[in-house]
Amino acid sequence: MLRIGLTGGIGAGKSAVAVTFSERGAVVVDADVIAREVVEPGTEGLTALVGAFGTDILRPDGTLDRQVLAAKAFRDDATRATLNEIIHPLVAKRRAEIIATVPDDAVVVEDIPLLVESGMAPLFPLVVVVHADAELRVRRLVEQRGMAEDDARARIAAQASDEQRRAVADVWLDNSGSPDDLAQRAQKVWDHRILPFAHNLSAHRIARPATHLSPANPAWLQQAQRIIARIATACGAKALRIDHIGSTAVPGLDARDAIDIQVTVESLAVADELAAQLLPAGYVRIEDMTEDPAKADARSTVEAYDHNSDPRLWHKRTHASADPGRPTYVHIRVDGWPNQQFALLFTDWLRANPEVRAEYLAIKRTAVQASGGMMGRYVAVKELWFADVYGRAWDWADAVSWEPS
Repeated sequence: MLRIGLTGGIGAGKSAVAVTFSERGAVVVDADVIAREVVEPGTEGLTALVGAFGTDILRPDGTLDRQVLAAKAFRDDATRATLNEIIHPLVAKRRAEIIATVPDDAVVVEDIPLLVESGMAPLFPLVVVVHADAELRVRRLVEQRGMAEDDARARIAAQASDEQRRAVADVWLDNSGSPDDLAQRAQKVWDHRILPFAHNLSAHRIARPATHLSPANPAWLQQAQRIIARIATACGAKALRIDHIGSTAVPGLDARDAIDIQVTVESLAVADELAAQLLPAGYVRIEDMTEDPAKADARSTVEAYDHNSDPRLWHKRTHASADPGRPTYVHIRVDGWPNQQFALLFTDWLRANPEVRAEYLAIKRTAVQASGGMMGRYVAVKELWFADVYGRAWDWADAVSWEPS
């Protein structure tokens, strides 16, 4: 099962995207529908709301007057928090009950207006945000829903900002055009991102990046933070620390467009336990390996780097994303082992030394030219360089009294 988090500000067009996804085969779980269900007459949710906001939020027939409730609940942060504390747990419980009945191979799109505000984004392997600027949303709310302008602006102001939504968005869908434009964009996301992701995950197949180098991309850092939050949620307390490592963690350095993340754990036994937790998050386990200290898929001889270490201390577990839109490698290494330490050191060494960055970039360009698109050749060209720089990096570490940050 692939779970997609779908969100957007009020009036942005999120529901229209949910309809498009549903037409393409998604199982849509609508938080607004559930939120209405859990406050129907006779429910514990409605009883709690009346206790918190008063009997005047009820219509004469005993049903909830949502406009009256909104006027009270969105008055300030405290009243909004009270509303959320009542509704969110009930919605979450009902959502879990619905999802438990869905087939294992389904794509579940969870339509959650307050996904960002509730901190739920890291629960999803992919987050889709539908966006329209505030003035356009106000106009839609007034003209299409008959909402008072002041009420529309208050509702928008009470929700997450565009910056907060961008921070969690794997896919940003612009809805400043026509409904047809939005439907076409949503179909493209479904066909080229969501459906391949779901197929890869079902087949335990990873998304492999191209061997060519991409220009340094500042967005890599924010993308890595989203991935770290997702992995931290999946791993829980078993992850002692989670770090963005490798070339994409070094500002200004060209790299293959793949994010490398290191998860530090107490033992390989714990690493093995994480396989079942990482798969629902979108990360497929790759075979065990003894590694090149710098890259996930190298199979070099450990002694070429460190003559004094036990080769067993270079073992790790590796997972990779099934998401074709964001190739990612997750390296699970044991705390204090030389491979775990060197991954952190190598990244800091590159960040601190422009001349080493330039040297490494030249080696990578040579490796790309020699690889012919084959990853094994790409890695092999770099191995000789790593055999030399392993000692140099540790010499630098000793000179500056380096410790993992």
